[in-house]
Amino acid sequence: MIPRLHERTHTPHGPLAEALGRPVSPHEGLTEYTIVAHWPGLEYFTLDDEQRIWTSVQWAEHLEGPYLEHPFTASPDDDRRAILHLDIRLHPDDRELTGPEWAEIAHRLARAASIEIPGKERGCRWIAVQSQPGRLDLIANLISVDGARHAPPADILRRLADEARRIEQDLRLIPVRSVPTARPARRTALTASAQLASVLTQLADEQVGALATVRGLIEHTAHRIACQPGAAGTDTAHRLELIARRLHAIQQDLDTTATHLVQPRVAATPPATWYTAHRSP
Repeated sequence: MIPRLHERTHTPHGPLAEALGRPVSPHEGLTEYTIVAHWPGLEYFTLDDEQRIWTSVQWAEHLEGPYLEHPFTASPDDDRRAILHLDIRLHPDDRELTGPEWAEIAHRLARAASIEIPGKERGCRWIAVQSQPGRLDLIANLISVDGARHAPPADILRRLADEARRIEQDLRLIPVRSVPTARPARRTALTASAQLASVLTQLADEQVGALATVRGLIEHTAHRIACQPGAAGTDTAHRLELIARRLHAIQQDLDTTATHLVQPRVAATPPATWYTAHRSP
């Protein structure tokens, strides 16, 4: 189980689309089989007679609510990006988990990241999305209901990794193994490939990568334009969102290419030579 923390964004639409593996839609309802967990305070916003199945657009709007209600809330370093997105991926050979197991993982990771604090029901809004095989996404708004800005722990990645190891043990999942050491004879070639892969990884990095920064600016611009009246602004915002998605696809392609660069290649096996026995005359 490998946790990954994405770069924060201004709106949840991009992270939710990535978690679903498709664009958010005002027509597609997401059931409890997709939204496997959420923040406890959600019950304050839903009544028994209300529609229990929300569309993906409604979920995005729900997460975005505190950001729109408190637009000037920022972090100590004046960062207004309030949407936190993390995901975990299981080992390809892991068993298929049940809905309650996914929900347990979601709540444990949310607590490890300090997104969910036991006993605090009106804290950060968050949801857990299980839409793609072997993957779980957590999307949270770091602005709480009362307008306070929540600061995740500085060692959030270490906490997530430690909790992932405990979850693997408790649910009997396949643990992450260390990468085998390369053979000395191939070390030079692998080092050269690793250097090239490092360049691609830096470009595609969700935290400090150049493409992630550009994508964040485009998403922020799309959000600002969408708030302006007029159909022209809506069309422009939609075009910018499509550009941001293409950039994200490029990031994923670069990341995949970097992985291929450092994977050892299997040497071609020479064809077997057949020898014919000759009898002496």
